[in-house]
Amino acid sequence: MKTLRTATAITTLGLIAAMMTGCASGAASAEGADQGPAAELRLGYFANVTHAPALVGLQEGLLQDALGDTALSTEVFNAGPAAIEALSAGAIDATYIGPNPSINTFIQSRGESARIVAGAATGGAALVVRDGIDSPADLAGKTLATPQLGNTQDVALRGWLKKQGFQTDTSGGGDVTITPTENAQTFQLFKDGQLDGAWLPEPWVSRLVVDAGAKVLVDEADEWPDGQFPTTVLLVRKDFLDEHPETVSKLLAGHEASVKWIADNAGTAASVINAQIAADTGKPLADAVIARALEHVTYSVDPHADTFQTLVENGVAAGTQKEGSIEGLFDLRLLNAQLATSGGAKVSASGLGEE
Repeated sequence: MKTLRTATAITTLGLIAAMMTGCASGAASAEGADQGPAAELRLGYFANVTHAPALVGLQEGLLQDALGDTALSTEVFNAGPAAIEALSAGAIDATYIGPNPSINTFIQSRGESARIVAGAATGGAALVVRDGIDSPADLAGKTLATPQLGNTQDVALRGWLKKQGFQTDTSGGGDVTITPTENAQTFQLFKDGQLDGAWLPEPWVSRLVVDAGAKVLVDEADEWPDGQFPTTVLLVRKDFLDEHPETVSKLLAGHEASVKWIADNAGTAASVINAQIAADTGKPLADAVIARALEHVTYSVDPHADTFQTLVENGVAAGTQKEGSIEGLFDLRLLNAQLATSGGAKVSASGLGEE
């Protein structure tokens, strides 16, 4: 079963309800014992190049093969907050997602909602703009888009603008207007001249550059000390992890196999990723778009936990997240057990959870 969500915002009441549901379900199963393999695993992901391990895992059958008798159903989302709403409501069990929505649900639920069990991708996000915008100063009075209020790129844009001396708010006011917009709509609005730019993940950065004449003003990699920043992680609902650790372990085996497949099949990865994007959206990317996008993304099971405290601070500064502890956000024990079996190097939770 596969459905496509294109929600561009979550109402305040909807977000509160989702978070309350997540808290309630987490409390209800806090003492839940291992119930054995799950009959079904409901997995969320985005039809983005930054979610290539999910795309390859589905297209090549690696995820279902690893899950064995557990049925795999999927749901496609546009951005992280919508996926979190579904996860918190118990509509999905796990999702590929950006780090900031993962942080937000953990803090909102006081650690009861979900755990990051692996990394998936680093890099692959940028601010692209129209001709005539050549410096940060040129953005005064302009209108920019992000995938959704509070998603990872939305937080990155708001944080970057603040460093440039601009004020923004979550209702679209301030020195620069930010309009959270579904990615496909952002592409069309930019082509129609109704947007001045957008901070986006791949392949949408490359789509605007190749197909709509945009140029990169800020590569997010340049904003991080070593050029590496997490774009996608694998997040699992805490109840599901507590009740079905064997199923999560199998999911991680399929996830690791997908990451390895991408590394081992550089010559054909683009076509396989594109085939799943076409299946999800009805249209493949142009060869030049996906080739450019893949140049800017790295795939790894390491979630780069050491960057997450900075991401918390960025979210608080952006006004899209409240302050709170993320100690316990990571549970990498099953991943590291899988890596020990496959010969991979242990990954660190950087003091923010189990490893």
